[in-house]
Amino acid sequence: MTWTEDPIYISGMLCMFVLLAVWLAKYRGWKALGTPILVILIAALASNLGLIPAATSGNPVYTGVFIYLAPMGIFIALLEVDLKSLKKAGGPILLMFGIGGLGTILGVLVAWFTVQPAAEIGSMANAVAGMYAGTYIGGSINFNAVALSYQVNENADLYAATTVVDNLIGMPWIIATLILPGYLQRFFPRKKLLSTASEGQKVKKQEAISMAGLASILGMAFLSLAISKVVFQTFPAIPEVITLTTLALIFAQMPFVKNLSGTHTIGFFLILLFLAAIGTLCDLGTLSGLGELASTLFLFVTILVLIHGAVIFGVGSLLKIDWDVIAVASQANVGGNTTALAAAESLNRPDLLIPGVLVGSLGNALGTYVGFFIAGILS
Repeated sequence: MTWTEDPIYISGMLCMFVLLAVWLAKYRGWKALGTPILVILIAALASNLGLIPAATSGNPVYTGVFIYLAPMGIFIALLEVDLKSLKKAGGPILLMFGIGGLGTILGVLVAWFTVQPAAEIGSMANAVAGMYAGTYIGGSINFNAVALSYQVNENADLYAATTVVDNLIGMPWIIATLILPGYLQRFFPRKKLLSTASEGQKVKKQEAISMAGLASILGMAFLSLAISKVVFQTFPAIPEVITLTTLALIFAQMPFVKNLSGTHTIGFFLILLFLAAIGTLCDLGTLSGLGELASTLFLFVTILVLIHGAVIFGVGSLLKIDWDVIAVASQANVGGNTTALAAAESLNRPDLLIPGVLVGSLGNALGTYVGFFIAGILS
């Protein structure tokens, strides 16, 4: 193991990426990008320059981020929201999530007949189409579920190519959904669908964190994560994120928790670490070594995502839906719970935190079924 693969070194570098992103976001020019976008770009650059390994290397730090820190970030961030946020935002975001899912299916079918990937990929082309259909409806859980079932993971080159292309296209779309709402709102104003409890509320930028508060927040997060795992082991039909979200919502309504200071700072920091890990997945070196296979997949996924974007933003525009709602719904489709939550945080929309996580969970549940359906009809 080289020194750049040392888990302690990688952990320190991920924290430094967050620090650098926060610092840059204070200055004019960089501020327009926002901290989440900056941390993704910084981590992607560092990974491709060889300063740190990519998350595909299997380093335990990245495993810990994906399995533990990201869910904890969701839990802690949800401690600062009000259940009334579902009153107005719940319906529209659910509608846009469904439209985004239909856009993904349309995108897969158009890309299939346009690119004709079977000529390059072979007999597993339908499985790859199903993997992308699943992941762009509810996140990477569905991607891997289809891949494992069709044994795509046993074809090392193909699986590596599909994973890298997924992240190379997914990252720019995350960035686009964080930038687009501001510009679209400027030229095509839409009424903000804020709940009564959230009108005028802003995501807290500065918080004083006490020792007791830190212990309370982390204690609830660790114990809730443990409980969610026990529930999943006992009742496999209940995803861990559902139990985790439910516990967060229960705690969030308690006066003691409402008075805690530090939920935003800690929760958003953990989410930024997750986004930094996502940034390292954009491995240009791996992609360049895969030749025509990579080119075919790149074109396939580009068409898919562009059609998804055109459908969800186009239909949302016709329905005059809040641009922020459309962006968070798209992120719930493309990236799942955590990126939907990060989008709501970055767009300064605390009223969309819970709806974003809930539709992201719905995507986790539905995406696998859609993925298998697409793989089946294209076989």
